Amino acid sequence: MTFHPFAFQHAKPHAAILMSGSGTNAEKLLESLSHPAYATWTPSVILTDNPEKSRAQELSEKFHIPLISNNIREFYKANGETRVSLMTERGREIREEWTAMLREQLKPYQIDFIILAGFVPLTNLTNDYPSLNIHPGDLTCELAGKRLLTGLHTLPIENATLLGHTALRSSVIIAQAYSGRGGEMDSGPILGISPEVPIDFQGKTLSDWKTVHDARPTQRPVGGYRDEFEAMASLNQDRLKEAGDWVVFPPAVSDFAAGCFALDDAGLLCYKVDDTWVPVQTVVYGADGSRTPIQR
Repeated sequence: MTFHPFAFQHAKPHAAILMSGSGTNAEKLLESLSHPAYATWTPSVILTDNPEKSRAQELSEKFHIPLISNNIREFYKANGETRVSLMTERGREIREEWTAMLREQLKPYQIDFIILAGFVPLTNLTNDYPSLNIHPGDLTCELAGKRLLTGLHTLPIENATLLGHTALRSSVIIAQAYSGRGGEMDSGPILGISPEVPIDFQGKTLSDWKTVHDARPTQRPVGGYRDEFEAMASLNQDRLKEAGDWVVFPPAVSDFAAGCFALDDAGLLCYKVDDTWVPVQTVVYGADGSRTPIQR
């Protein structure tokens, strides 16, 4: 069997950090670089689609990293669309045009990979560079080969609750390209998962939450359901970010940049253990800094 490590043009790979909001995951990643064990990559640029509401400018100044601002809402508006969406053919065309602009803006920085740190818009920059994303769900949870905890917003946490799970995990994946309206980006290799984070059920039973869920309209309203189940999931998403994202994201990115991951001839994930490639489903990253490969 042949193993294919990810190829980088720099000995210490250069990364672009893409963010849309508070940037707490980006901040934790950048802070981790002060520890020699994690300093395997260089942050070359921060890119945001939401310059007015994100903390991109603040983090750019704090860590002395160049900033690219490309407001996706303004781009859609300038191209005749009032809503940022992939639901129409024109909306998808504009997304590709916007992505092409990002591609040109990133070229001078000669990046090796992308870090999606709370970046909301889907973009097929994932075709250009390995793109690492943090996801609020355990993507190793499958049924008949289908990942059960995919999706946006609080959906993975709501689904974990409805499936009877009592704990959550964050997953670091290599995001995939999307087509049409999206949906495939959570299907890539799972580099790492966090320790389990117990679900706070807010004093209610699974039956209580199913009742709230079953009373919802068929289609999710713009802005969300805004019910108590969504509020519970949002609270648990915040807890998962602190005890999950911030535990698994920095070391997984560090290991990726250090060349610890490869794909085999079938495109399946492998992890280097004592200079030997081991076929793995993923790696569990512990709060104590431990790494536990889960072999496949």
